[in-house]
Amino acid sequence: MKKVITYGTFDLLHYGHILLLQRAKELGDHLTVGLSTDSFNTLKGKQSYMSFSERKDILESIKFIDKIIPEENWSQKAKDIKERKIDIFVMGDDWSGKFDQLECEVIYLPRTPKISTSSIKEVIKVL
Repeated sequence: MKKVITYGTFDLLHYGHILLLQRAKELGDHLTVGLSTDSFNTLKGKQSYMSFSERKDILESIKFIDKIIPEENWSQKAKDIKERKIDIFVMGDDWSGKFDQLECEVIYLPRTPKISTSSIKEVIKVL
């Protein structure tokens, strides 16, 4: 079984998120999503519109996702990959080069043009 993992905040879930998750799942048999906790978002200087539990509930309804785990710190990724025997690490290409040192195949997928959580927040003046 080929295992894939990706990470994110997935706040104000949109079409770009869905495409990323779908493409990540197509790379393997099992997709794990590391969902940033509220406390980790605070450390990153981010504020989510929805709480961790709300974002988790939404992600649990997506058919591409097999497992959701809380992401609590930056160093967790390497540990998760080793402990969960992950084959492929996937992130959007806005992170290109940042995770090349991980001990698995790293794939940066192109972002969906013209959509991002930041742009949605700007348009609706949230946060």
